Amino acid sequence: MRLLCSTPDSIVTQSGERTASLLQRYDRPGPRYTSYPTAVEFTDDFDEPAYRDRLCAAAEAATEPLSLYVHLPFCEARCTYCGCMTIITRKREVAERYLDYLEREIEMLATTLAGRRRVVQHHWGGGTPTYLTVEQIEKLHGVISRHFVFQPNAEVAIEIDPRVTTKEQLQLLRALGFNRLSMGVQDFTPEVQEAIGRRQSASLTRDLYEYARSIGFNGINIDLIYGLPRQTLATFVRTLSTVTAMRPDRIAVYSYAHVPWLRPHQSRINQSDLPSREVKFELIAAAIATFGQAGYVAIGMDHFALPEDELAIASRERRLHRNFMGYTTRPATDMVGAGLSAIGSIRGAFAQNVKKLPAYYGAIDAGRFPIERGYVLSHDDRVRQFVIAELMCNFFVNRHEVEARFHIDFDRYFAAEIERMRAPDGPVSDGLLSITPDSWEVTTDGRLFVRSICMHVDRYLHRHVDRPVFSRMI
Repeated sequence: MRLLCSTPDSIVTQSGERTASLLQRYDRPGPRYTSYPTAVEFTDDFDEPAYRDRLCAAAEAATEPLSLYVHLPFCEARCTYCGCMTIITRKREVAERYLDYLEREIEMLATTLAGRRRVVQHHWGGGTPTYLTVEQIEKLHGVISRHFVFQPNAEVAIEIDPRVTTKEQLQLLRALGFNRLSMGVQDFTPEVQEAIGRRQSASLTRDLYEYARSIGFNGINIDLIYGLPRQTLATFVRTLSTVTAMRPDRIAVYSYAHVPWLRPHQSRINQSDLPSREVKFELIAAAIATFGQAGYVAIGMDHFALPEDELAIASRERRLHRNFMGYTTRPATDMVGAGLSAIGSIRGAFAQNVKKLPAYYGAIDAGRFPIERGYVLSHDDRVRQFVIAELMCNFFVNRHEVEARFHIDFDRYFAAEIERMRAPDGPVSDGLLSITPDSWEVTTDGRLFVRSICMHVDRYLHRHVDRPVFSRMI
């Protein structure tokens, strides 16, 4: 099989012996590089006083905008594929108590950040944020709005589950200023939904989507997953066709990360129901072909957008950015996270909150930020972080820009990495990466394997060769 797409920024993959060779070589466990260093490097050496110091330092940049993430972990039922930090409960009083403590954490953040209040990117993630009632949604937004100010061009986004989201909730969210919805779908095939414990019809999803459009949501993205149990090429193509017919602004199609050693509930999935590596490749190839034929363009890793979408424009202009909330055109020097397990990036350090409610409540009752672990980046981390981010976002690294930004000799700094990349079994020899005197550029064929290319820049991977940590590339 050979997949051809007519658009120049689509991914093209080869077939036959070349495809088999590339899959064998590059489809191995590796990070998704939501951050660098990745979260497995976080330690409890970074504690609450260290976090507070970083927040105080961030407060001095009073004129710079922030990114703000809020985690709402509650769901009524667990989907067996899920890799998110969730709490499964139908006891609404649990959420009510959580919101009281979340309000106190947000107030602590605002107080410590002093006059730094402007927000350019804001996201509610979960869990299922629309687990909250309309009264709770309005109350939480009011708390945030009392302490922070959204810039006129701010992206204000929320993840929604169409199975539990009501039209009344959508009306309120739009009135409050939310302008982007991220709708979870994964797969519309009934057999797949049965295997993952998520029953969601296409008609229900389409009705909610159309209603959201009718009340003014001009930014809607849909999330899919390939590699789920019982998926076949034929059934997944039907899902892809249904989704593209709806014309969302963006579509994300993620590889299912089967990591039962990290998410024990995934062990409920019958391993024999999971598609083979070769079938997974066919699934993502079908997604790339379907999206390309429907007019979407590839954006970074796993994402596709209509050509007029701001992400597509930023991608063409090589100014795309990425943080813990995903791809963005609105970078901020600092990102703060609130709520259970939330992660922030503050003044050159990562910080993550605790993952258990008792610890979260206990810290806030004691007047402390509920920080569990974090990481302070070294100069070397910053260099590699920038290079990896450029590869993941723009498939391009300007070597002269790196030298000017970090005061290094690029070729000398990355001499060992360049040698490995140019080896007979490396990405340059395989046609996945082009190295010139001025740049590194991921080729069209290499985009599907960009995580593997980035692994050549990662100095920490050798620490984890003896234990399972990451999901597979494809």
